[in-house]
Amino acid sequence: MFHKPKIVIIGGGTGLPVILRGLRDQNVDVTAIVTVADDGGSSGILRNYINVVPPGDIRNALVALSELPTIEKEIFQYRFNSKDNFFAGHALGNLIISALAEMKGNIFDAVQELSDLMRINGHIYPVANEPLTLNAEFTDGSKLVGESEITAAHKQIQRVWVTDSDDPEAPMAVKQVIDAIMDADQIVLGPGSLFTSILPNLMISNVGEAVKKTKAEVVYICNIMTQKGETDHFTDADHVRVLNRHLGEPFIDTVLVNIQPVPKDYINFQEWNEISQPVTHDFAGLREQGCRVISANFLRLRDNGAFHDRDKVVRELLNRLHDVHAD
Repeated sequence: MFHKPKIVIIGGGTGLPVILRGLRDQNVDVTAIVTVADDGGSSGILRNYINVVPPGDIRNALVALSELPTIEKEIFQYRFNSKDNFFAGHALGNLIISALAEMKGNIFDAVQELSDLMRINGHIYPVANEPLTLNAEFTDGSKLVGESEITAAHKQIQRVWVTDSDDPEAPMAVKQVIDAIMDADQIVLGPGSLFTSILPNLMISNVGEAVKKTKAEVVYICNIMTQKGETDHFTDADHVRVLNRHLGEPFIDTVLVNIQPVPKDYINFQEWNEISQPVTHDFAGLREQGCRVISANFLRLRDNGAFHDRDKVVRELLNRLHDVHAD
């Protein structure tokens, strides 16, 4: 019997659904492990109102892997523009996820129920059953609590960690998340915000330990652009150093690096105001981290912004699967 390769993608934000959409129709078994530390926008408001796990990243992952007709996915993604004090700015899918979480008693079971209803080709696992709070210490020694506060500070981050505001014990991921990581053929990190989308997942102790222990190849998709206040002036090697430092050992096996230059006059920095400059390259530094480097043109220019070309990235991930199995 043919064994479908198991790919686990860990992250959040806008990068995660891009890769999920590319993998949905491939002959692979995809699991998305999604951050639950978001506290901005509609997700943050719902989190504060009813203490639910922030649903925004989960909603986007559901749509990315759903095989429902387009109109049904568009309804799920619809964001109210009403003047109503409560509904304005909320995505309908966020309200549905929050309602199901209340009905089921936890977010994990709610997402599994919704996965069946939305005909998900794969699996979507919230990384924890409770909303987590992101904490950061900056290089000047100051500290802040909350993803949106940390991002808005525009200060250089030294380290991040997560806490559960309702439980003094260290947060833990559910068993299904750990099993998926340990059973995977490939673990993919990113693309996404280093400190606010990727690391919040890895800072859950049993997730970090599983990623270090798994026999799967761990692939990091390095960002194309640096982010204001998070990764200003970072090289690709700096991104990997931060990941390895947070987990206490080198655990990144392979890094995908875009080497196609971003045209200087193309980016609209007013519209894409969270980004800074293209990530610079330090291949010697990457080699020092002990990882394989795959450098290629992964760039897609659209809407005066610089993004990963989904099809090229997915093709490279599948190539890595083939090469690892061939070895």
